[in-house]
Amino acid sequence: MSQPRVLVLDAEPLPRLDRLAGRAEVLHSDENSLVDRLPAADVLLVWDFTSDAVRHAWPGPGPRPSWVHTASAGVDRLLFPELLASDAVITNARGVFDGPIAEYVAGLVLSLAKDFRVGWELQHERRWLHRETEKVAGGRAVVVGSGPIGRRIGDTLRALGLHVTLVGRRARGEVRAADELPGLLGLADWVVCAAPLTPETTGLFDAAAFARMKPTARFINVGRGQHVVERDLVAALRAGTLAGAALDVFENEPLPADSPLWDVPGLVVSPHMSGDTFGWRDDLGEQFLDNFDRWHAGEPLFNVVDKDLGYVPSEPASGHTPPPASDSPEEP
Repeated sequence: MSQPRVLVLDAEPLPRLDRLAGRAEVLHSDENSLVDRLPAADVLLVWDFTSDAVRHAWPGPGPRPSWVHTASAGVDRLLFPELLASDAVITNARGVFDGPIAEYVAGLVLSLAKDFRVGWELQHERRWLHRETEKVAGGRAVVVGSGPIGRRIGDTLRALGLHVTLVGRRARGEVRAADELPGLLGLADWVVCAAPLTPETTGLFDAAAFARMKPTARFINVGRGQHVVERDLVAALRAGTLAGAALDVFENEPLPADSPLWDVPGLVVSPHMSGDTFGWRDDLGEQFLDNFDRWHAGEPLFNVVDKDLGYVPSEPASGHTPPPASDSPEEP
């Protein structure tokens, strides 16, 4: 019986896949070799989740992986027509980043409200300048994105005493529908974007959205850079119609050195690191291995992406089980 072939689109450091020894043939690929090796794979692990190589290398008719897993929460780089039209099941890293991102957002809220940045600057200048800062408890936060990350952010902000409203694609329980967002923006002291990137959420935060916010409000984006029209955010901050913002994701990454975002008053820039805590890559590897165990046993996979929605629904209708590798080496 032939072993299934697991192809890894590499990024350093490589994942620890020792548990697959004797159970699968693990192959590695960079962006250049992917097009040749992809048809022979049963499973594709997109370890380099910042790459667009899968889009360019996905095979036409003929052999292809039955399961594609990306080591990221976002799957927008995999939502191209050829993969969507195929029978391949897509899974993601949902669940790994929820807590760290929520902690990061809470840290930003406290830092902005308590004026930590100015405090550090004054310390370096050896200046003693007493100041008053904002009270966080009792404020209102709108969190756009009602998946696990958005819900964890909401829970963490509630622990700080904030009144939190979650916004999702449709209303359910405590979650408000997306079409209610314009009316909610004007009530919020904090607006946090943690939504999946879909056609509906691309450019969601533009000049009109920022104009609806209170001039004392602050905006935080830990979703995808394409959620924000960056020139509109720059204009709002420079005009003083928005009190501040923090971006962890950007339209173009790495952020170019000549980007105006580096120098915008009231803006905190971080290099797409909100979910990356010590050991996060090991957590991603273990999650893939646990899902491989299910795939190998013919059991339903975790974190199956709904190809129509573009993300993992909170309440999937049913499990999805891709076919395991064929026993024939000629038919991967």
